[in-house]
Amino acid sequence: MSEENTPEENASGSLMSHLVELRDRVVRMVLAILVLFLGMFYWANDIYVYLAAPLTRHLPEGANMIAIDVASPFLTPFKLVLMLSVFLAMPVILHQCWSFVAPGLYANEKRIAGPLLVSSILLFYAGVSFAYYIVFPLVFGFFTSVGPEIVNISTDIGRYLDFVLALFFGFGLAFEVPIATIILIAIGLTTPKKLGEKRPYVIVGAFIIGMLLTPPDVISQVLLALPMWVLFEAGLIASKIIFKDRKYDEDEDEEEEEDLESGNSIVAEHEPLTDEEMEVEIDRAEADEAGLDKT
Repeated sequence: MSEENTPEENASGSLMSHLVELRDRVVRMVLAILVLFLGMFYWANDIYVYLAAPLTRHLPEGANMIAIDVASPFLTPFKLVLMLSVFLAMPVILHQCWSFVAPGLYANEKRIAGPLLVSSILLFYAGVSFAYYIVFPLVFGFFTSVGPEIVNISTDIGRYLDFVLALFFGFGLAFEVPIATIILIAIGLTTPKKLGEKRPYVIVGAFIIGMLLTPPDVISQVLLALPMWVLFEAGLIASKIIFKDRKYDEDEDEEEEEDLESGNSIVAEHEPLTDEEMEVEIDRAEADEAGLDKT
């Protein structure tokens, strides 16, 4: 006769199964990145030339990029292809993460989390594309035109890669503002109306974030802050559509607040009695009590 497993053994078995599943999904993520890396590594130099095009087209005639370190001509394109592989494999990575946590979510959470996951990927790609096609030409055109004429512009390939990767990350992260807005409302930390009332603070915060995530020039800061503001408004509109069934709750809270305010106003209308009025009331009460005793 076989013995039943104890609760500790069941918990241990469940933990091991989760760890095995997590290992399998991490392996799939790494394989996706590796396949993309091997497929693009042959064209690593061509990919770097394409990435550097927004800068090189603004360089003076005869000027070229340089490599300060000995291994930079090899390591820099290698690093670029590796980062690009992670970037392109992001749908696979997020899908594996989603598949791992989805069984523990409720049905209403799955209904919201799925579209948010897809939207976050598309918005991150949109932020990177906006940085490459809109911001880079303006920023590099500005940088190469304001320097002294006696300075020869020769940018190191490694430093250029670090610079553009930082901008890609900043703009990709900034374009996730609608997702952050919807999540804050979804978990009940705020409401669309309350968040809309804080719009001036959001605008100031967008310019502060633009100052921190971009180079010290006004063009890139404004080009990051303005899309963040627009995307914040888009997140508010989307949240009002998604959570329109919560409008009644907000109206009910407003009605309760109005009732409290009206109650306070009614209480405020009754002024405290003076000493003479208080004595009259006491005498009246004693007279009523004496009349009741006689009956």
